[in-house]
Amino acid sequence: MVTPMLYRRRFIPDELIHLKDDTILVMNPDLIITKWNALHPRKDIARGISAFYLDKGYKVSKVYNKQDQIVYWYCDIIQAKLDAEKNTVIIEDLLIDLILYEDGGIRIMDLNELADALEQKLITQDEVNYALRTANSLLQIIYAGQFNTLQEPIHQAERL
Repeated sequence: MVTPMLYRRRFIPDELIHLKDDTILVMNPDLIITKWNALHPRKDIARGISAFYLDKGYKVSKVYNKQDQIVYWYCDIIQAKLDAEKNTVIIEDLLIDLILYEDGGIRIMDLNELADALEQKLITQDEVNYALRTANSLLQIIYAGQFNTLQEPIHQAERL
């Protein structure tokens, strides 16, 4: 299998970024795991490793600071658009984010951006419904104490 070109599509702000510097560690039809450095210099994060659960609709990222300490786990609600002819995978960020802190705290982010994107007709009602249902399914996994099932493939990929 030829390694595809990965892109991240955001609606707010409107951007399509080629993730050309990300290293693909694992690739199968339902899961892509990459390691990456922050695209823009930041004081709080330096690098990370992300699992794109293409069949589930979320990306789970283990985020590190410059001292190689875990800052948090960051989860994006996504939809993947694969184009075999162009050999591309576009990961569309559906705006809802969940941050899981090491102390067990959870923060849900950007619900207002989801509403803004719908009002501005940047996304469809079906995409909003999908994003909300997907975020709910991810929260159910977290609340059931099963988030480790999503973390484990990342831990395994780090050992490669």
